[in-house]
Amino acid sequence: MVSKLLQRNAHLAVPATLVVVLALVAFIRAPGTFTYTGLAGAVLVAAPLILAAVAITPIAIAGRGGVDLSIGPLIGFVNVTIVVWLGALQISNPVLVFAFAIVVACLWQGLLAAMIIYVRISPIIVTLAGYLILQGVNLVILPRPGGFAPEWLADWGWGTELLGPVLYILIAACVIWFVFQRSPMFQHIRLMGADERTAYTSGVDIVKARFAAHLMAGVFAGLAALCLTGMIGSGDPTQGNTLTLQAITALVLGGTSLAGGKGGITGSILGAIAMYFVFVVLSSFNFGAISGFMTQLSYGLILVVSLMLSLLTLRPAPRPA
Repeated sequence: MVSKLLQRNAHLAVPATLVVVLALVAFIRAPGTFTYTGLAGAVLVAAPLILAAVAITPIAIAGRGGVDLSIGPLIGFVNVTIVVWLGALQISNPVLVFAFAIVVACLWQGLLAAMIIYVRISPIIVTLAGYLILQGVNLVILPRPGGFAPEWLADWGWGTELLGPVLYILIAACVIWFVFQRSPMFQHIRLMGADERTAYTSGVDIVKARFAAHLMAGVFAGLAALCLTGMIGSGDPTQGNTLTLQAITALVLGGTSLAGGKGGITGSILGAIAMYFVFVVLSSFNFGAISGFMTQLSYGLILVVSLMLSLLTLRPAPRPA
């Protein structure tokens, strides 16, 4: 029983080890991170990345080499529309703002799924086009950072309370995934990702499964946008763009296979936490004007190493002579 459990979660060994090592280094270099206020701030800053990594997980599991490159600009789109459109309409009711964020993100993900299914365009092309389109649209809606988030949402940005709305959203996201993971639809998505043709001949509704994967991604992307908006307290058309590379790195680092059929949010969350600790550790060193470049360099190196480890784990074992 224990051996099967360890074998099933073997892909979590690398991200878990990396989190522990980086946490120890961060504790030495930046001990303030582990105070009550420091942890509250860490949850606030890491939440958008964690939820972005969780959002692209079901799409990756669904297969076809699908990974949503548009996730960053999508989060940015929801951010600027909350500030600009809802602000202009003076809509600040929390229920309406939550519903708007999730519905908008789900509509976008539904559009991507429809393009992949019915137009038969490769997911990587569809999501890359989506990245470029939303990047431009965000700048049209809000040419430069500005505006104000609803007051109740902007209050999240203080980040002084660990047991606050952002932590509750992260817990809610885990509960949603826990329920979704135990549904027949998730099993269909996993089967489709492992072998789409076999899943189809076995009676899996491929169309419904792919739409379900993208709609779940939309739910988590909407929550990520709310956390991002709460963190910065305003609108920023470019803030979400950097989340794409970081989310994909966290996804791969967490052991989710880009070939499909394998993965889960536990690995994605661990990968995102590791990415946050990389930021904390690098911030503790004085790199001067190249500090931002060092962070991006580290993210890129982690992504390359993670992909290499993923390929090694996917390599079939040699047949006995």
